Amino acid sequence: MLETLLYPKSVAVVGASRNPQKVGHAVLANLIHGGFRGAIVPVNPDAAEILGLKCFKSPADHTGGIDLSVIVVAGKHVKEALRQSIDAGARSVIVITAGFKEVSAAGARAERELVDYCRSRGARMVGPNCLGVLNTDHQMNATFAPSVPPPGKISVLSQSGALCVAILDWAARQKLGLGKVISFGNKADLNEVDFIQALAEDPETKVIAGYLESITEGDKFLRVAEQAASVKPVVILKVGVTAAGAKAASSHTGSLAGTDIAYGAAFRRAGVIRAENFEALFDYATAFALQPLPAGGRVAVITNAGGPGIMAADAAEGLGLKMAAPSPASDAKLRAFLPPSAAFGNPVDVIGDADPDRYARAFEVMEEDENVDGVVVLVTPQNMTRPLELAEKLAAAHRGKKPVLAAFMGGMEVAPAQERLLALGIPNYPSPDRAIVALKAMCDYAAWRRRPPRVVTRFPVNRRRVDRILRLQLRSGQAQMGEVEAKEILRAYDFTVLDGQLARNGEEAVDIAERLGYPVVLKISSPDIIHKSDFGGVRLNLANAEQVRDAFDLTMARIARKAPQAHLRGAYVEKMGQRGREVILGMTRDPQFGPMLMFGLGGIFVEVMKDVTFHLAPITAGEAMQMLKGTRSYALLQGARGQAPVDLDAIAGALQRISQLATDYPQIMELDINPFIVGPVGVQAYVADARMTLSNPHPQRDH
Repeated sequence: MLETLLYPKSVAVVGASRNPQKVGHAVLANLIHGGFRGAIVPVNPDAAEILGLKCFKSPADHTGGIDLSVIVVAGKHVKEALRQSIDAGARSVIVITAGFKEVSAAGARAERELVDYCRSRGARMVGPNCLGVLNTDHQMNATFAPSVPPPGKISVLSQSGALCVAILDWAARQKLGLGKVISFGNKADLNEVDFIQALAEDPETKVIAGYLESITEGDKFLRVAEQAASVKPVVILKVGVTAAGAKAASSHTGSLAGTDIAYGAAFRRAGVIRAENFEALFDYATAFALQPLPAGGRVAVITNAGGPGIMAADAAEGLGLKMAAPSPASDAKLRAFLPPSAAFGNPVDVIGDADPDRYARAFEVMEEDENVDGVVVLVTPQNMTRPLELAEKLAAAHRGKKPVLAAFMGGMEVAPAQERLLALGIPNYPSPDRAIVALKAMCDYAAWRRRPPRVVTRFPVNRRRVDRILRLQLRSGQAQMGEVEAKEILRAYDFTVLDGQLARNGEEAVDIAERLGYPVVLKISSPDIIHKSDFGGVRLNLANAEQVRDAFDLTMARIARKAPQAHLRGAYVEKMGQRGREVILGMTRDPQFGPMLMFGLGGIFVEVMKDVTFHLAPITAGEAMQMLKGTRSYALLQGARGQAPVDLDAIAGALQRISQLATDYPQIMELDINPFIVGPVGVQAYVADARMTLSNPHPQRDH
């Protein structure tokens, strides 16, 4: 895929310039000085030669044909340059020129014309408004960046050309090898999905690292990213998310969700490693490129100073890694050569006077320990340390079966050792916590790779009943579906719903209560009132006819005063259910990635602590249980602090049923079951209240 873009035999630079200050000069110079072995074709009708190469008035004048054309002419000439390039045989085009959809509506129209023309001719376009494409494997630098890193196994894709320049300069200074570097700017044609797919298939790429500001094809991204992550790590820094929560949302789920939440859920589903910042992007990518994946989350730390060891242990425990206790055999080996003042647990402190030999021997013992899945080596430059020699000995001792990460801390004293470590294949980090966080990313990805096949359970449901309810709701023209109809839909999906009925006056409310049996609950029913309790619209534990009648009259009067514009349908009278733990189950539909499920404990846990988890539908039974475990309050569900344990399988099953409902009916935009009452195993969980929002309902006339 994209062979002529990444491995062209001939490259035209349309807009090649004699002026060293022009982009067209920089691109041509980079191709020449980078050692590109194919044909380089400068195109400039006003020049005979540039940088020793013959110039052509048009790409078609080059008799050997063109695979790739890099266009750097003024915006008004880009379309003609594109036509000439494709006429000359170019199947791939990079438009570096800016001034398109990023600046104006007219620019957006011009950009659309470029895409339409490319697709009509069977060509693909990168850009516009981009830095270009670099492939160190092919010695092709079709960018205008001033720095080039050494060849390597990390390939980078970036929506920002300026960030690409910074990445190239940083990698060159660090001597970190990169493979492909692709800046795709406005991604008018080729986008992140195309490049992830191409790099997943590229045998020279071991790790895919990316900087993204947006994802335009959510479903396709999920599919392609998951396929890529199944064969190699995909590490993404996603920015531009802080405005996510600004969208209006009527449900608890919708108000708690946002674009950033959706991206996080999508990345988890696809196995994409999310970098929190620029440093993390390359912290993770470097570890993946240079070291094997861990078999588990048991880490050993070796240090020559107590403080850094404590920092590493704190970071590991905080991230859920296990500080592995040395086996009895390892403990005996360590005691045979370490001084009595050393620390023999974990961290293993070889103490400040350790020379490279002592360090290396301790490392060999811990790397061979069957209780250890990964090793972090911490070094402070003390008198006996000799960091450069230590780097050599560590690399020589490393067997390559478990990941080894280093943190040679300091400045001038350790700088040569840090550079040497990288050259020898051991990533180095400036602090213990950075090393530990990188190892945690490796553990999480390895666990994702080991996950069992995804099997989504399909439950027997009554879709005919749901179809009928939705048709009636659409005819009403109301987007908000009230409790009565929402509960009927949930009942059709085999949720337990307590008996109840809508009452239009106090006498009807009493009649219904008498049939149901006391105690009962009375709740206001209005499509204009979403959160009933905020308006005093819920009355619990009504024990007799007088209480029911008074509650109806008082509630109606209160709502008429607090929300005079609200349309009141009456009050829903329902059998009072058993007490239990209140949880909230929900779904909101993200415009890019589709239905997202939400779980959280009710009350303060959601309202104040925002202790909720999200996952993209459809979900498996295991993923549903992971949603529960992902909350900070999970221990309460298990029975911590004297709380009675609840039926976790009932909650997980309910989440799976919501998942099926959301995938079956894309017109359901939001759904809240709030609260869902769950008790101990053996006690039936039930829906206490529910509501839904549909997409763009409008009144329909019967013919």
